[in-house]
Amino acid sequence: MFHTDPTAMRPQHAATSFEVTPTDPAEPAAANLLAASHALMEKLFPPDENFHLDIPALRAPDIRFFAAVECDTCLGTGALALRGAYGEVKSMFVAETARGRGVGDAILRRIEAEARTLGLTLLKLETGMGLDAAQRLYARHGFIRCGPFGSYPDAPSSVFLQKLL
Repeated sequence: MFHTDPTAMRPQHAATSFEVTPTDPAEPAAANLLAASHALMEKLFPPDENFHLDIPALRAPDIRFFAAVECDTCLGTGALALRGAYGEVKSMFVAETARGRGVGDAILRRIEAEARTLGLTLLKLETGMGLDAAQRLYARHGFIRCGPFGSYPDAPSSVFLQKLL
């Protein structure tokens, strides 16, 4: 069962009833959604161009993991990885049945709020070519293209983005 957090971010869409809260990625509903995300990425991109984090990595102390939850149903996930001078957006995924409801927007706002609370001034992320809805989401939130960062190779299928906070 998911637990609510009084500091949870409620989405700005009027007809929504979900909350974005800190969650354990091993929680069964979140883990199932992560498995669906990983399966899709493995279908779309070659193994050496898949950079998702597994559940043990998402439980590390330098990760803040969030889920959008409605009546114990996990609608979407996202994480903030603390990378020293910047934060990295990881594990953004919205269940197909929840798309178009503002779930991705709400999760990304929650990640940005957490980054600001932690004093970070820059967010970065890696997404994939052809993930047009994801790229539109990030553009709406002010992310712009940048070059590879961290340990990412300059993979042909990667799109690198950043945002100043």
